[in-house]
Amino acid sequence: MNSRLKDYIVNKKHHAFRRDCTGYTDLAERFAKEQLPAKERMTRRFELAASLEEPVLLPEEQICFMRTVKKLPDCFTQDEWDEIKKHHFIHELGYMSNLSPNYERVIAGGLLAEREKADEYGVRIIDAMLDLTERYRRKAMEEGREDIAQVLARVPAYGATNFREALQSFRIIHYSLWLEGDYHVTTGRFDKYMYPYLKADMDRGLYTRESALELLEDFFLSFNKDSDLYPGVQQGDNGQSMVLGGIDENGRPVFNLLSELCLEASRHLMMIDPKINLRVDKNTPLRIYELGSELTKAGLGFPQYSNDDVVIKGLEKLGYEHKDACDYVVAACWEFIIPKVGADVANIAALSFPKVVDVCLHRDLESCDTFEAFMDCIREEIGRECDEICGGIRDLWFVPSPLMNIMIDGGVYDGAKYNNFGIHGTGIATAADSLAVISKYVYDEKRFDAKTLIEAVDSDFAEHAELLPLLRNEAPKMGNNEDLPDGLGVDLLGSFAASLKGRKNCRGGIYRAGTGTAMYYLWHADQIGASPDGRRAGEPFGTNFSASLFARINGPLSVVRSFTKPDFTDSINGGPLTMEFAASMFRDPDSVSKVAALVKAFIDMGGHQMQLNAVNSELLRDAQIHPEEHRQLVVRIWGWSAYFVELDRAYQDHVLARQQYVV
Repeated sequence: MNSRLKDYIVNKKHHAFRRDCTGYTDLAERFAKEQLPAKERMTRRFELAASLEEPVLLPEEQICFMRTVKKLPDCFTQDEWDEIKKHHFIHELGYMSNLSPNYERVIAGGLLAEREKADEYGVRIIDAMLDLTERYRRKAMEEGREDIAQVLARVPAYGATNFREALQSFRIIHYSLWLEGDYHVTTGRFDKYMYPYLKADMDRGLYTRESALELLEDFFLSFNKDSDLYPGVQQGDNGQSMVLGGIDENGRPVFNLLSELCLEASRHLMMIDPKINLRVDKNTPLRIYELGSELTKAGLGFPQYSNDDVVIKGLEKLGYEHKDACDYVVAACWEFIIPKVGADVANIAALSFPKVVDVCLHRDLESCDTFEAFMDCIREEIGRECDEICGGIRDLWFVPSPLMNIMIDGGVYDGAKYNNFGIHGTGIATAADSLAVISKYVYDEKRFDAKTLIEAVDSDFAEHAELLPLLRNEAPKMGNNEDLPDGLGVDLLGSFAASLKGRKNCRGGIYRAGTGTAMYYLWHADQIGASPDGRRAGEPFGTNFSASLFARINGPLSVVRSFTKPDFTDSINGGPLTMEFAASMFRDPDSVSKVAALVKAFIDMGGHQMQLNAVNSELLRDAQIHPEEHRQLVVRIWGWSAYFVELDRAYQDHVLARQQYVV
């Protein structure tokens, strides 16, 4: 490992080279005055941004390129955005995100080959990229870094001929996509398209395992140079997601030496980027789970696991071609997307299951004679919520991205081969547990009536306070392998998927139901008061697809059994079972094998996605008091990992509130 380079980045010494984008804060106003079309604006801004970048080579680095100009001005004024939003649905920032470009094609063929096929805007983008590369090459020559200069003389203009060239070409392309304004840009199936370069070099004797690892670690450090400049809900939410392993379209395993080196590099560096995802299946050897569990033990909050047996089948049921389904990757967090050819918007909206229950609780419960009648109201309300969500997404528009248009096969200006929309289903345990309370205590045992429950919930249990310990601590809960709440969770997901089935979106695609809660564990929780499961007003939901924070759970295996009961092929937008383990558990010499066996059991039982986090509560609390002493303390937030001390207090507290398991 290049310890000097790592120290430089960890301690943010490279920030000394950064500067503000002075003199251009009124760029959008200038563009508006000239009435420039969107593609021209994006191209001009990229040309400007590239010209303002100052080539910098960090100590002993092998893979170069880093941002020196901080936040770039927008391409549109606020008045223009307001006008655009009158006529279009704008997703998040309005710029393209959560796509997985075709790095493989561009790295292999080079930008000059792409230039011959590009439109006028793509040509100018490529020219600006190559000009900046040339300035870096000259800088390398000035500083006597002939190794870097030699690589930059080849890539990205021409196709890479070796592993280092391929890594450097990737870095420049990835850097440029972010510089253009795209965000949450993933790395795709990195070990699949990059391994041939490494294998060829090792066959020629150019690398040993150790020297290849050293170069890969240098490359991994490059992801962390600029990541704080990338937009997200919180620092660390930057979408630099890397997928390893899985099968190809012929069913052959992809996991290789590079896959293993990536896991090792991540464990050595202990940095949050790139965020590792492992594709596995029923035939995956336990050894690969153990390699992944070593990262869990290290406390990185990844890898995240995705089950090929479930995901591929589910994507095919939705109409994805077999070869594309087999090539799936994850987006910034966990949503399943197709690299090279896909333009799915996998996180376009979210449905709150607890809100559905809350609406029906107040509107319907007192008038329903049976629990099944009440569940009919729940299913109908899910349908109404889907009507409202889908009805609000019309005339979707993105700021055009000339570089991303080059990087997606067939272009992406008006969509691509796949243009499906994903909708999260949030707070599953809160909703299912609430329904279990209603079923058991209102209808079956008749321990209290609907009016009493509503009064208790609306008063945050100030009224009928005697119900709170019963509902919170004794009532059935998802995560304990109990048929009642688990079956209701299955019903909710099935109703959600059925409500979206057959709907067409405004881009000709379909809608996909998912199981992810993401930041909605705070946002959606704030939209309702207390809930019948004993959750108090203001308390967040559980993380993603997981048990409630306060639920008394029998153990991790019961959680796995509860959360593998649905047929996930019908709700395959993604959203992992998330579990926290006490870091002290890993003092047991067999702990890694036990965690690996638990993950394998989850996959073998038909679970679709899983992520694990090793948590040291004492250390986290100390980090809240002394953040300067814990700068590299990493935690998993939802579909991404972050440095704990860089998070808002609400997210820190949520991590501390999560259940911690042992195996």
